[in-house]
Amino acid sequence: MSTAFLVCASITAVSAFVSLGYSVVALPNPTPSGRTNAMYAFSRSLALAVTAAVVLFTHSSSWLRAVALAMVIVQASDAIVGATLRDRLKT
Repeated sequence: MSTAFLVCASITAVSAFVSLGYSVVALPNPTPSGRTNAMYAFSRSLALAVTAAVVLFTHSSSWLRAVALAMVIVQASDAIVGATLRDRLKT
């Protein structure tokens, strides 16, 4: 397994687990619609985090490319949301 693979897989996994962490923190939202949105975010984040973890154990370059691309899309979407909210920290 190459160093480049490990670096990409590690960054992808960290990104996926950070997203999962944010969705877990959002779960106790007091409003019904906020809680529903948090549960959807959690289910998607959990899927990405599990898949990113599987890549580390299987060493599959194809899976890594797929998960890394998905996380790039997630991060780009997060940046758009942050820019829309005019929040530099979130962007």
